[in-house]
Amino acid sequence: MALSVKELASLLSVLSEEGTKTQTFEALASTFHGYFDKKDFFKVGSSIVLLLQNPDLLPHPTQKLAAIFLLYEMYRSEQVSTNPFASVFVHLLNPPALSTEKNEQEKVELHWAIPPISPSERYFLSQLISSPTKELNKKTCTQVLQMEVSNMQSYDVSGLQLTLVERHSEMPHTSRSAMPCVVPDRDSKPTSFEQFSKPESINPDVQRQTAEALLTSSKSPVENCLRPEFIRIAPPLHIAEDEMVWMIPSDSDHKITWDPTMCASSSASAEVRRLLVKATKGPLTPGQSTQIVSQLKSDSKLIYHVGLSPQKLPELVENNPLVAIEALLKLMTSNQITEYFQVLVNMEMSLHSMEVVNRLTTQVDLPSEFIHLYISNCISTCETIKDRYMQNRLVRLVCVFLQSLIRNKTIDVRDIFIEVQAFCIEFSRIREAAGLFRLLKSLDSVDNPQQQQQQGQGQTAGK
Repeated sequence: MALSVKELASLLSVLSEEGTKTQTFEALASTFHGYFDKKDFFKVGSSIVLLLQNPDLLPHPTQKLAAIFLLYEMYRSEQVSTNPFASVFVHLLNPPALSTEKNEQEKVELHWAIPPISPSERYFLSQLISSPTKELNKKTCTQVLQMEVSNMQSYDVSGLQLTLVERHSEMPHTSRSAMPCVVPDRDSKPTSFEQFSKPESINPDVQRQTAEALLTSSKSPVENCLRPEFIRIAPPLHIAEDEMVWMIPSDSDHKITWDPTMCASSSASAEVRRLLVKATKGPLTPGQSTQIVSQLKSDSKLIYHVGLSPQKLPELVENNPLVAIEALLKLMTSNQITEYFQVLVNMEMSLHSMEVVNRLTTQVDLPSEFIHLYISNCISTCETIKDRYMQNRLVRLVCVFLQSLIRNKTIDVRDIFIEVQAFCIEFSRIREAAGLFRLLKSLDSVDNPQQQQQQGQGQTAGK
């Protein structure tokens, strides 16, 4: 992780005071990429962060601004949230208040301990991570620092902050609790041209030697951090039946096995949670829907960790009914399933909601009270709607839906016979309602053959 002396010299040449004063950001990026490859970016970025934490190592404001730019430039082709140094951007744009009572987010960010930046630097960074332009890259650090930005609005980092907190929560507790070994001096340092004077007062030789000691030594402080000790159970002193069995490999010829999943995200819930948030706001692509459904099928407990509350169900049903169906199937054993049913019954009737209910009835045994209540809601909606065109359309959907339930023997037609018959008579002008009425009559005649025989005999006697 540590830089070589040659690499540090190259980095300091890119961040030299003269170069950062006159060169455009475009030229700085070109010079930087000439020295370093992508495989070196993370260790270079870690070194830049350490330089930013110690203002004496980058004393001029233009150097500091160039260093912040390089942290973005190294990963500019990726989303800002995936940049390893995204939390540095959040810290600079929204520095935590140094009070005695700090919230959890402040604890997450405080370990960077980078001195605050000026308003012009804050505006430049916010434009860089939100909507970078070619004109921005053609400016110099000096021009940016002299910009008047009092009336300009900064980038809202709350979304980026939330993403980073979620990713931080997936890390092991020992990593989350770690902090750097290098603690910056909190004395006030120059942050603007007005405050900055006599740069020659900082000895460049001392500067270089300090940077080399911090970043290039065999035990570089940048590689070390303080973290809680992982406590292990002491081995037993004697053999007993009630003691834990300890594995003591006797074979000294150990073989190394590579784990291809190492360093890959092992939390499927994070990705499914992200897609579910997107699914409640609009339709997903077929690939994304398939991904959620397959993940839910492979892990029956995953649905309890992705944040699907009953209140979010209506949006999910309307935008992605197939995902909603799979989610409800996995929630059938939940003690909250009644709340989900209640939301489903009370939501506005639509083709998608009927599709969800119809599919559920074919795969699981739904409570009869829920089905009857949902049918009553559908009938009531059709009766109260004022728009004639929408009324006819909804009546057709409800009739087809009820015929499907009846033919699949999902419901006992005798329980809803009177209500559905009245519905069919009211909308008898619609062909689907007439068809449903005939289906009800045919089933009624099958259930009551004696009554049908008596009606036939009465008709014969009358003749």
